[in-house]
Amino acid sequence: MNIFISNTTDEPIYEQIVRQIKALIMSGELKEGDALPSMRVLAQQLRISVITTKRAYEELERDGFTESFTGKGSFVCRQNPQIYREDILRNIESELTSVCAKAKTAGIGLDELSDILSMLYNGE
Repeated sequence: MNIFISNTTDEPIYEQIVRQIKALIMSGELKEGDALPSMRVLAQQLRISVITTKRAYEELERDGFTESFTGKGSFVCRQNPQIYREDILRNIESELTSVCAKAKTAGIGLDELSDILSMLYNGE
């Protein structure tokens, strides 16, 4: 399992871990029943605090992606693709809320904002 941590982003390290593990699960690279590395091992591999990996693992479990067993570790749960989609939609809504507020402040109308989004989405 390859997790890459970027120090050039504002995204907290634990969120980077959560996002990448969720993507590995949803892509099928990590399957139901697969064990995640222990918190200590992952922390050593990434050269980060065990507290950070613990927070990431707790969030993965809370979101229904993993299940933890005392003394055994954390394992991938059976996945419902709709759960991941809802998680992504929630994040997109949050980011778009911020973008809309900035657009309103700058006097950018909905039509212009929609045009920008269409261009970005279509890779223009």
